[in-house]
Amino acid sequence: MLHGMTDPPDFRIENSELRGEDEFSEFSNTDLPYYSDWHGSFEKLPWATDVEALAAAAPDVAIVGAPLDDAVSSRPGARFGPRAIRMAPSAWSSEYAWSIQLATEPYANLKVVDAGDAPIVPARLDRGLRVTHEKVFQVASSGAIPIVLGGDHSITYPSAAAVSRYRWPRKVGIVHFDAHADTGPEQWGSLVGHGTPMRRLIEEGWIDGPNFVQVGLRGYWPEKETFDWMNEQGLRWHTMVEMEDRGSEAVIADAIAEALDGPDCIYLSVDIDVVDPGMAPGTGTPEAGGMLSRELLRAVRQIVGAVDLVGMDVVEVSPPYDQSELTAILAHRVVMEAISALGKKKNDA
Repeated sequence: MLHGMTDPPDFRIENSELRGEDEFSEFSNTDLPYYSDWHGSFEKLPWATDVEALAAAAPDVAIVGAPLDDAVSSRPGARFGPRAIRMAPSAWSSEYAWSIQLATEPYANLKVVDAGDAPIVPARLDRGLRVTHEKVFQVASSGAIPIVLGGDHSITYPSAAAVSRYRWPRKVGIVHFDAHADTGPEQWGSLVGHGTPMRRLIEEGWIDGPNFVQVGLRGYWPEKETFDWMNEQGLRWHTMVEMEDRGSEAVIADAIAEALDGPDCIYLSVDIDVVDPGMAPGTGTPEAGGMLSRELLRAVRQIVGAVDLVGMDVVEVSPPYDQSELTAILAHRVVMEAISALGKKKNDA
C-alpha cells in the first residue's frame, strides 16, 4: 500500500492504546507497577500477620521482616533492610510471574503471604531477638516456610532456633553464605551480636557443628582461635579461594551433602556481603573479592531445588550505603529464586 502513496504517511499514535471500558478499574493492584498502590508487602502479596490469619491462609511460604540492627559492629542501617527488599524494583506481577531461569510460574501452585514484621523496637537488642524468635516460630508452626528479611545477622540466631524448635527432634542442617564466619565468642563483651549468632546456635544445641556449612569466607576475621574452635565443633567451610579453584557449583554440591550428613532438611542463611561489594555495596561490613551476584542466585536455585527447605533468611542489607538499589534488588531476587525453586518443585509434583 505504501508504494502507491505520493505523500509520506502521517505519524500518529492516537490508536496505540488498548483501552479498557473502565480505565479507573482497568488494572488490579497486582497488575500495577511495583511502586503503584503498594501496601508494603513483598511482591504485593496478601498479608497474614497473626496466628489466626496464617491459619486461615494456610500458606506454603511466609515472608517475615526482622528490622533490627542493634547488634552491628560497624556501619548500621540494616533495620531498613526489610522495607527496601520488599520495595525493590521488579518488572512483573506476582500473578503472572515467570521464572526464565527455571521455566516455571513461581506462584502458580505455591501460596505465599507476607506475615509482616516482628514487633521490634530500637535499643532493646535482647527483646528484639526474643520477639523475632516468637514471630518466626508462629510462622513455622502454621506449616509455612519462613523467609526472614533482615536486619543484621544476629537475627539468624533466633530465626534458625525457632525453626529448629518447631522441627524438634528432627535435625536441621544449615548452609550459610557469608564473607565472615560469625562464630565469635563475644562482641565487645556481649554474647549476642551480628558476629556471634552461629556460635550461639551451636553452643545451645539448635544445630550440630558438623551440619553447619559455610560458603564464601574471606578476609581477615575471625582470628585463628575462632577457626580452631570451629574445627573442634566439626564445622565445615568453603572459602572464596576454594570456590575460585573448584567452581561454585561443585562447592555448593559439597555443601549440600555436608549439611545433610545426618539431618534431612536445611535452613539457608544468606548474608548479602558474601557477594562482592562492587555488586552489593549496601551492606555494613563489605569485604572485597566476593561471589558474583549470578553465582549466588544460581547457588540458591541449586540448594532449594535439591533439599527440603524449612527456613531461610537474607540479611545485612543496609539501604543507606546502597547505590541505585543494587543490593536491595539482589536480596529481593535471592528470595525470588528460592520461591521459584519451591514453586517449580510443587508444579512438577
